[in-house]
Amino acid sequence: MLDAIRWDTDLIRRYDLAGPRYTSYPTAVQFDATIGSFDLFHALRESRKALRPLSLYVHVPFCANICYYCACNKVITKDRGRAHAYLQRLEQEIQLIACHLDPTQKVEQLHFGGGTPTFLSHDELRQLMAQLRKHFNLLDDDSGDYGIEIDPREADWSTMGLLRELGFNRVSIGLQDLDPAVQRAVNRLQSLEETRAVIDAARTLQFRSINIDLIYGLPRQTPDNFARTVEEVIALQPDRLSVFNYAHLPERFMPQRRINSNELPTPAQKLEMLQRTIEQLTAAGYRYIGMDHFALPDDELAIAQEESTLQRNFQGYTTHGHCDLIGLGVSAISQIGDLSCQNSSDLNLYQNALATSQLATSRGLLCNADDRVRRAVIQQLICRFSLEFAEIEQAFNIDFRGYFGELWPQLQTMAQDGLIELDNDRITVLPAGRLLVRSVCMVFDRYLEQQNRERYSKVI
Repeated sequence: MLDAIRWDTDLIRRYDLAGPRYTSYPTAVQFDATIGSFDLFHALRESRKALRPLSLYVHVPFCANICYYCACNKVITKDRGRAHAYLQRLEQEIQLIACHLDPTQKVEQLHFGGGTPTFLSHDELRQLMAQLRKHFNLLDDDSGDYGIEIDPREADWSTMGLLRELGFNRVSIGLQDLDPAVQRAVNRLQSLEETRAVIDAARTLQFRSINIDLIYGLPRQTPDNFARTVEEVIALQPDRLSVFNYAHLPERFMPQRRINSNELPTPAQKLEMLQRTIEQLTAAGYRYIGMDHFALPDDELAIAQEESTLQRNFQGYTTHGHCDLIGLGVSAISQIGDLSCQNSSDLNLYQNALATSQLATSRGLLCNADDRVRRAVIQQLICRFSLEFAEIEQAFNIDFRGYFGELWPQLQTMAQDGLIELDNDRITVLPAGRLLVRSVCMVFDRYLEQQNRERYSKVI
């Protein structure tokens, strides 16, 4: 069993830097407009030839209410009719993509995100799933990982029953914080009872995994009131928890300008919140998976990490990193072989492109040989907390020490500081360094020095 993480305040203060979350390498910051739909079609043909399994991500951007902290691509509207035109274009995209794939390629993973996917009516959800089943090889035996993000204010028992009927077996529930003062400060009023009702429905209907999202660092949060939220959430017994660090970037995300920065907790308070949260979750039996994620020991992510098969892609930690990821909808990202590409983030541009039977691919990148090496290194570190040089050498026919020789002084400093253990055969991220694994990954990021760090959140 992996060792528990160890809190080291001094180490955190020295290595709590701004940097990528490494859901991919190279990261989406490197995407450019030289990549278009032709590149996507070529990648899809290669996927078809190799008969690789698929992971589908469907982006539904609509929300009825704005949450001030949110940095997602969304459209705030009370007009439910606005989804109609979008779904028409989404169905066109499904058809255009699917015809370049083999009908036998199984969809092992499906995820609806947003926005608020349950903004859609029951009939619209049925129609969308019918289109996906018509054009892709979705599994009918409940063996796939088919998940959807849920806002408990937008779902009830009948909604949960419909989702289960349509084939969903995982739910991710946005909660963020239960304190009414914090909820008012971020414009998301959501009671514990609403959240518990959705979880009770999911359990009764035999959804096999429940995730809850929390955010620390929001306005009016204190270590004490956030600890009470965590205590209430532990009582709900979710299979997984995501505990995100709120990054206040009002210059990039307009809704955040409505947050009073004077009400934000201090950096010291945020550290205390995280430390107490880790202590609470660990005492309750949750395992630290990495980054912001915790899971019960019998959860698939925890088992995969134990067996060194855990992977990471644009959907976060996953057991389906071997699948080609196809993103559908505005701003959605695909990762197919060496190609990563993204649809336009502008709703009108997305819909107008598909109205002319053109894909809305607006930017992306193709990995080169060096990218592939570094991607494998970062993947091992962030998923296993260790890196075996021999695996990289064998996979890419390189001498690890020679290839990364210029990085050795940085790694040795990290070893002296107690972040990692470094020897001739491997790097091991030590318990005190696991919260800071992004900082270790940054050493191997060839692009990082060229980028503006202000666009990233801090590690903690």
